[in-house]
Amino acid sequence: MQKTKTINIHSKIANDTLYYIYKYIDTDININDLAKEFKISKFHLHKVFKEQMQANIYETIKSIRLQKASSLLLSNQHSTITKISSMCGYSSQTSFIRAFKLRFSQTPNEWRKGGYKIYANEIINNYKVNLLKKPDFSKCEAVIIKSKRKKVYYLKNKGYSIKEASRIWQHMQAWIYTNDIKEHEELGIFHDNPVITPHKDCFYMAGVVLKDKIKLKHNNVPSFEMEEAMYASFEIQGVQGDVVRFVQWAYQEWLPSSGFSTTTNPSFAIFRKNQFLQKDGKFEATFYLPIQYI
Repeated sequence: MQKTKTINIHSKIANDTLYYIYKYIDTDININDLAKEFKISKFHLHKVFKEQMQANIYETIKSIRLQKASSLLLSNQHSTITKISSMCGYSSQTSFIRAFKLRFSQTPNEWRKGGYKIYANEIINNYKVNLLKKPDFSKCEAVIIKSKRKKVYYLKNKGYSIKEASRIWQHMQAWIYTNDIKEHEELGIFHDNPVITPHKDCFYMAGVVLKDKIKLKHNNVPSFEMEEAMYASFEIQGVQGDVVRFVQWAYQEWLPSSGFSTTTNPSFAIFRKNQFLQKDGKFEATFYLPIQYI
């Protein structure tokens, strides 16, 4: 019992740290202050985060900043490189350009001029999902919504493939059956943008939101509070692999012409039919892209 309790505490610390980083990504994040909030030492915070996320805190901050920058460069076409570097927490344009080129093998200007398409296609072609057919999403219509706060029970995995995602969804399904949960929502949550993050490095969560308050018989799955936020929602359906293609379309085609920019909140899908739990590999879902008004 103590071991399970400790694991849940560590998972909460890691996820709270991650959401703190998302929220304050445009600032000089102070790890000492963050450790004090959890009433633990800086050393222990680093250890717990690395243990839970398989990456250190500074690497994670850098990754989130650059993922945000990669989207802002497309959606905020009239913003200067200096402005975007500041919006992502960089103290100078020079340090931003150096970090961006190291991450994406091209400069921010080259990314804006079409380099993002080449980079994304290389990432997608290496995904271990069925991506042979490229669906047409041009008729998808966005509905702008403000989500309500949700308590999400979840299992996370570093790596996004059919085998890996199916495994954690099977465990979540067993947890649902064990607790005799009748009404729930199933959320697939992307902590990393799968279009620009290699699948082996992409953090994915299988999440469940309970529709009714019940006493859980086996509360050995961690949870976090998903804050209310603004999203562009899309109704989508298809087969395994189409979600990744949709993310590419949403971030790189719809978003730049939408009049919105994205945020550091993770995108997610609420499944009515979950491809990872279906023999035919098909899904029906509402996809939520985090946005803010420019």
